[in-house]
Amino acid sequence: MTVYYVNSATGSDRNGGTGQNSAFATLSKVESLKLKPGDSVLLAKGSVFNEQFDIKYSGTESAPIKIGSYGTGAAPVIHSSGDGIHSLYASNIVIENLKISNTGGAGIYGGSVTNWTVRDVEIAKTGLSENAGAVTFRSSKNVTVEDSKISGVKGDGFWIEKVAGIKLLNNTVTSASGSTADAVQMNDSSNILMKGNHLDQTHASSPKGVIALVRPTNAVVEDNVLTGGGFGISAQAGKNVAIRDNDISGYHGYSWSFAVGLGDQGNARDYDISGNHIHDGAWGVAVSGPSGASYTRTNIKVHDNVFDDLSQAALKVDRPASGSFTNNTIETGTKATAISPSIVDAHTFTVSGNKTVANVETTLAAADTKVAAATEVSADSAVVAVHDNLKIFTDNGEAHRGNLLDNDSSDNDTLVLRRFGDETVGKHGLTLTGEYGDIHVDREGNYAYTLDETKLPDHSGHVSESFSYGINDGTSHHSDGDTLTVFIHLDGLLS
Repeated sequence: MTVYYVNSATGSDRNGGTGQNSAFATLSKVESLKLKPGDSVLLAKGSVFNEQFDIKYSGTESAPIKIGSYGTGAAPVIHSSGDGIHSLYASNIVIENLKISNTGGAGIYGGSVTNWTVRDVEIAKTGLSENAGAVTFRSSKNVTVEDSKISGVKGDGFWIEKVAGIKLLNNTVTSASGSTADAVQMNDSSNILMKGNHLDQTHASSPKGVIALVRPTNAVVEDNVLTGGGFGISAQAGKNVAIRDNDISGYHGYSWSFAVGLGDQGNARDYDISGNHIHDGAWGVAVSGPSGASYTRTNIKVHDNVFDDLSQAALKVDRPASGSFTNNTIETGTKATAISPSIVDAHTFTVSGNKTVANVETTLAAADTKVAAATEVSADSAVVAVHDNLKIFTDNGEAHRGNLLDNDSSDNDTLVLRRFGDETVGKHGLTLTGEYGDIHVDREGNYAYTLDETKLPDHSGHVSESFSYGINDGTSHHSDGDTLTVFIHLDGLLS
């Protein structure tokens, strides 16, 4: 297991490459090596490489080949007229802590690869010479991309095709542009998990949408924030698809624009659409399809969602389908359903238990209060926050000035959340995602910690997690250094 160092400023390809003071200078030198399982290739921070990096060799599950960085300063950057990182047939690869930008092709391209993890990678301005996406995987197995940022790319943010086992976790995609661009395009793939991502197509020059799932099998899309685009989630033809607990808004542009759409491109079976907040758009959930097509749409369950500020109905069903629309909350002024008379007469799509409320925000705030109370009772002494409460402090300065989180000088048990206009905490609050659970903060500064016990380690004692976040005021990004820490005492939880 050898560590190779590469420094574009001080290295030389005549060096041995196995020490920081004897680093290589180019990625092509690394490509000439026959990397072995467990080997690492570390790029010096501050380095800039103007070449495509080809990964030719495989690691093993217990000893993957790692591509990362070392030193201090800005992440190393790869520019290329082709792809940034390119690989065919390699398996057991980890790529982390890099930046890829200004490439002619994809930022990362993997074809027929297995067991890849990409984490903490920033990709920007890819696809300069063609409509390539930022991250592309084809005909592959077991791919995870997490905690990465994609912005300002031409083509799709993610292009995934024929991948068995794909996880997209806690990533950010902003403005994937181009005539056929979505934030995520995923075709003919299975065992899919998309969780905790923030996908924003508000300012993208694309006529398409946020997530396009084409013929997915066994897919879960949950806890994501999806904004803008011509549609939120298009999951037209699939099997066993769960779309739950997402915030979907700002989708406009067409008379047919929808938050969730299915049934248009093939058979759709066993969909569970629940717990989503769908707002500021056209249609809510659209079960539709081309006239004359014989597609089937069976067991479509739409329940426990919240709909508001829609120009069209919360539910549209205009093609033969079986399923239910139950226990949803619809704000006054939004039409609940638009179901074709023939489907109503056939009694195949039931509607029951839905309620209309004058103000969705009041309902959501009450739900947050209920969650907070339940969390406080269930936490007992097992979950303890270092700060007893939060409060909002309005700051008239620009978003990039000052810390977002500060201790209140008058009371160390209070944490001040600085609010720059409407940027920090929107009308639905702010959710900070941790390793073991989430903290939701409402506009009044009330917060609740929701613990996912399935994510806890199996050792005794206590663990802690910290929540931090950044804010983008349009011209700069500020990441806060002060964090809210929660201590979780496992003995109390597991006794």
